[in-house]
Amino acid sequence: MDRVHLQDKEWTRILAFLRTRQDIYVGNETACRRFMDGVVWAMRSGSQWRLVPTEYGKWNSLYKRFARWCDKGVWTAMLEHFADDPDLANLVIDSTLVRAHPCAAGAPATQGGQVGQALGRSRGGFTTKIHLSVDAHGRPLRIRLTAGQRHDITQAPDLTDGFDYAHLIADRSYDANKFLARIHAQHALPVIPPRANRRVQRPYDRDLYRERHVIECFINKIKQYRRIFSRFDKLDTRYLGFLCFVAVLIWLR
Repeated sequence: MDRVHLQDKEWTRILAFLRTRQDIYVGNETACRRFMDGVVWAMRSGSQWRLVPTEYGKWNSLYKRFARWCDKGVWTAMLEHFADDPDLANLVIDSTLVRAHPCAAGAPATQGGQVGQALGRSRGGFTTKIHLSVDAHGRPLRIRLTAGQRHDITQAPDLTDGFDYAHLIADRSYDANKFLARIHAQHALPVIPPRANRRVQRPYDRDLYRERHVIECFINKIKQYRRIFSRFDKLDTRYLGFLCFVAVLIWLR
């Protein structure tokens, strides 16, 4: 299977979505598909934009178009569009750290500097943390970015609000009384192991907790893309654009 070009069935569905957007110019279908293939090539290879093969067009034009779509929220909207039929018997959340390359540093102060671009320091060094929620089949629903040192629980409400799920599966880093109360308020059951320092160890469904592996499998899939495995982008909107596009490709498989 060709892994650096969109399949025909994938492109057909993506093009149909793009044509619904009034804020972007699709133009010639062949040229637009070449642009999308160039983005896939950059994601797969982890290459600098200036090294993208000329068969996909001028590298600067590719980057500028990709950046415009990031600023307009096209990639995020694309994920929301295709993640329209999730299996919410289980909602699974987790996070993963990615190392940031030195070229990701240096965001201008007018854009919040490194702190404002989801870059920070953790035990892993110069990192960004990706917060994720997936459905019962491990298909992505929401993606959020923070600096690497931010705790997982800070993004938990944003990853779960608005979903009508039956069970919330997560590791013990999400074991917080306020969050547990929030899950119950949504008429769902938490499947979260208690922290070891709890005075009263509350019960949880150990068999159902095994289903948490679906989000680990999803994280493994997205890190097959070198542009995801390590962050090279100064701006978080650019990195999030790549993440959302990879998530879309997983939905289209």
